[in-house]
Amino acid sequence: MINSCYRIPAEFEHHQAIVVMFPHSDKEDFAPKLTAVQYEFVEFIKRISFAEKCIVIVKDSQHKDIVNQLLTDANADMQNIDLLEYTAYRVWMRDSGPIPVYDVENNPIYMDFNFNAWANYHPYPEDDKMPQILAQHLNRKTVQPLYNGKRVTLEGGAIDINGCGTLLCTEECLMDDKDQVRNQGFTKKDYENVFAQYFGIDNVIWLGRGITGDDTHGHVDDFCRFVNRDTVVVCKEDNPLDINYSAMQDNIERLEKAKLEDGTPIKYVTLPMPKPVYYKGSRLPASYANFLITNKSVLVPIYQDSNDRKALDILAGLFPEREVIGVSAVNIVWGRGSLHCLSHELY
Repeated sequence: MINSCYRIPAEFEHHQAIVVMFPHSDKEDFAPKLTAVQYEFVEFIKRISFAEKCIVIVKDSQHKDIVNQLLTDANADMQNIDLLEYTAYRVWMRDSGPIPVYDVENNPIYMDFNFNAWANYHPYPEDDKMPQILAQHLNRKTVQPLYNGKRVTLEGGAIDINGCGTLLCTEECLMDDKDQVRNQGFTKKDYENVFAQYFGIDNVIWLGRGITGDDTHGHVDDFCRFVNRDTVVVCKEDNPLDINYSAMQDNIERLEKAKLEDGTPIKYVTLPMPKPVYYKGSRLPASYANFLITNKSVLVPIYQDSNDRKALDILAGLFPEREVIGVSAVNIVWGRGSLHCLSHELY
């Protein structure tokens, strides 16, 4: 490990809570299916509440009462539900929320990166303030990462970590200099310097492209995730005619050559892909890799597909001390994300 003031933990380490935001507007992500999406959210939050504390962002007091009743009726563990009033707009807490790290004294610090709505949508300032709101709520200190005097843009879904100094990311997302630009002019070395300074990362594994339909332009959490210190799962498309086939093959080939922070080869296990899911002729980013690891369980998005059971069985074998549970994301994926994108672990 390099000499850094911080260490970014892995998701499979113990958390204090998980944060989600309950959808309240039909103007953005879930316009055609808002009601159906809300019931999938209820099930998702309920499952989190059985494993640990869940902070649920609600729009206002009226919305708070509605959500409280929905969760109560669904028999969620209300003692583990913390409803926090704050009016934000995009529900993807993985990306607008803080990225927690530990300082040298093992105190949790919240990294407050710039959130520009993936350089793809209108960037609401209320969403960019989410790390500050949660830091105030949990009495945490925040740090705004700077590089060459400028605030760095980064989303939590763009990275995945093993907690020991290795980080996964993609060239498609971070190195794009034309379509969805996070940090104009950044090189790989610039990102690696940021990861070293603010995360304590000394080993970056650069993968290629993400799955099609992902409007973040290549977030790694849609297809490749650490399940323990030395092992990842990676999506594999078996149909050579599928648009995801070549990108996933390339990522697997890169993993075969990749090393961990200690120089040992990284281990990988392949996950199947569900059959393509479309909305108005547009491919959606349906993936089993977008699971959430809680303190007691692994919540896996499922899509009423024959590969649902295969994916759950594979993940159950990789998480023997956690219950692996399928949670319907048939409607949620219409927003072009899934369970991991919607949530963020907090320390």
